[in-house]
Amino acid sequence: MKKASQYKFSKTASDFTSKKIRCSGELYLPQDIQNPPVVVMAHGFGAESTFGLPAYAETFASSGLAVYLFDYRCFGTSDGEPRNYVDQGRHLQDWKSAIAHVRSLPDINTNKIALWGSSFSGGHVIVTAARDHDISAIVSQVPFVDAISTTFKLGFKYLMQATPHAIRDLSRLLTFRSPYYVKVISQPDEFAIMNTPESYPGYSSLIPKGSKWENKCPARILLRFGTYRPIAVADKIRCPALIMLGEKDSLLDARAVEKTAKKIPKGELVKYPFGHFDIYTGNAFKEAVKRQTEFLLAHLTTE
Repeated sequence: MKKASQYKFSKTASDFTSKKIRCSGELYLPQDIQNPPVVVMAHGFGAESTFGLPAYAETFASSGLAVYLFDYRCFGTSDGEPRNYVDQGRHLQDWKSAIAHVRSLPDINTNKIALWGSSFSGGHVIVTAARDHDISAIVSQVPFVDAISTTFKLGFKYLMQATPHAIRDLSRLLTFRSPYYVKVISQPDEFAIMNTPESYPGYSSLIPKGSKWENKCPARILLRFGTYRPIAVADKIRCPALIMLGEKDSLLDARAVEKTAKKIPKGELVKYPFGHFDIYTGNAFKEAVKRQTEFLLAHLTTE
């Protein structure tokens, strides 16, 4: 095998269906490698697959790993309504469908599949690996692991602001009307799902120029996410897991992430002295993706 970052790769569309709805995906396939292992990737809260993730995918592919990068239903170029419908149950079903699709593909080693997630999808890969013991490894960076600790982190004021929005959308859902939307990101003086000081500039830095993404999602997630606790199933993961946290994360409780990593029998925790969004760009990205690549190669290319 060549040294890391020496492989050229192709990129082709490879869609799948989840609950009879088309989800868009792209397969990155390194050249000159027969049946490479594959990394399955998806985006974080309210985002799209183009938001910072291609840089990771390209690094992995140029290192000799196939990559399958997809959008959930209702996101990016995937079909589905209402748009930007964030819901952990739907997302987890999409992960299951994406993995089944990957296992049906030719030209890759379907016995060596890793999962990569970040933020909200960082929690999804924890839950998915806990359910599917044929997964070979996971990478989970700045992961959402516990709604309870996150709620305490954001504080009582946030909870009081969120509740009326959530109830308003729930009433629309129960009466079969179109969703009531809230912003995904905003400055701290305005309510949004993410409105800590780092949220708007950090998230915005990931949005590609020319993107048609709309800064909104149905407010019902404010009720749904309260039941989501990937930490509760972390001890059921059987594969190696690389967990990366930002010690200055304003959205997630670093202590909960540490506890999650400790619960995973083969968990490895890496701490960084920065916030939630720093890991996607600059030197922090370079260091993190290098560590992730080494981890994935170690667990996917050896018996």
